[in-house]
Amino acid sequence: MSTTTNTIAALAAVLGACVAAPALAADEDTRPITAELGGRLHWDFAVFDNDERGAPNRNDTQFRRVWLDVSGRFYGFTYKAEVDLAGLQDAPGSAGIVARDVYIAKAFDAGTLTVGQFKQYFSLDDRTGSNYGAFLERGMGPSTLAPIYRKAVSWQATLPHGTWAASAYSLESIDNSATKGAAVGGRATWLPLDAGSTLRHLGLSLAHEAYDHPGTRRAAALVLRPRPANDLADNSRLTLARFDAGRDTDVDKWSLEYAEVHGPLSWQGEYSGAVLDDGAQQAQVQAAYGFVSWFVTGESRGYDRKTGRFSRIKAMRHRTGALELALRYDRMWGRQHPDGMADTIDASMRAVTLGANWYFQPNLRVMFDVIDSRNRDHRTGTTLDHTLAYTGRFQYDF
Repeated sequence: MSTTTNTIAALAAVLGACVAAPALAADEDTRPITAELGGRLHWDFAVFDNDERGAPNRNDTQFRRVWLDVSGRFYGFTYKAEVDLAGLQDAPGSAGIVARDVYIAKAFDAGTLTVGQFKQYFSLDDRTGSNYGAFLERGMGPSTLAPIYRKAVSWQATLPHGTWAASAYSLESIDNSATKGAAVGGRATWLPLDAGSTLRHLGLSLAHEAYDHPGTRRAAALVLRPRPANDLADNSRLTLARFDAGRDTDVDKWSLEYAEVHGPLSWQGEYSGAVLDDGAQQAQVQAAYGFVSWFVTGESRGYDRKTGRFSRIKAMRHRTGALELALRYDRMWGRQHPDGMADTIDASMRAVTLGANWYFQPNLRVMFDVIDSRNRDHRTGTTLDHTLAYTGRFQYDF
């Protein structure tokens, strides 16, 4: 089935369920079919202070996410169908519509079985929804290494003080048939401290991905190119690994998670990495970030114990809203070399982000981040790019 056909089918599922939803008038606890409409709108802007090194980034705005979804129950199963319409601003028509979560699930006493397309279980930062993060951008490691939305089958379970989930997934998605291969992965979390608004989170994510002939026979190249200075700063990207010679490539990924919440204060960090090998060359990529968050107005970050990730903030204390301040240090580095030869890539990227979020309501906020990023080529000892970005977002979800 073509990408366009898949996308139209996903959109039709959403719109069809939306039309059917008002007709489901029976009591929600007894009716076999339910439907609930949801969505999110993220409008971003970025202003850049570029230095003379590297190509300058252009000041710009964008609808980062325009998501529409319908979810509910269907005769003992749960389902969700979700699309992102933000691409319509650049590619009108079906080509601008991207499918996100499109799955059915069945809950059992021991856990939940899910089949379809959904975000994979890797990294606390990536698993925390874009509505709930302290910054506009996730850390470079999670945003580059996490497999995100893939066709998959998974099992997930909630434990007394933690969670675990495992999945087998294709490297293709509904809208991307150019990436070929298959993978397995999983994530486990543990709460050694859990006392209301005080908690300690630990987690481990693992994945093994097998890419089929990247770069040839219509298969996309395998390239790791983080965005250290915001999603609109394409000219500040730097390649940390590239495999495009057509040899099957194995990728082993991992991520260690740690977070604590103590009332209005919280801190979080991850150390992630990947080893890529096609038999003739190898690359090692690693990443680490750490951040601290403080709700000046006294609120606490919400935490979902069923999925082991952060969620919506708790009840707001002031009628005028809630103010959160956050500071993050983020670094990612990589080396690539043919067997027995000198490095062809030895580079690193780092970013320091200062963020402020004002929540008018738990589901309505404005965000402002200042990002200072630098890219280094360690083979020549030179700085390739230094960018200061002033970025912001208007965000609403329902």
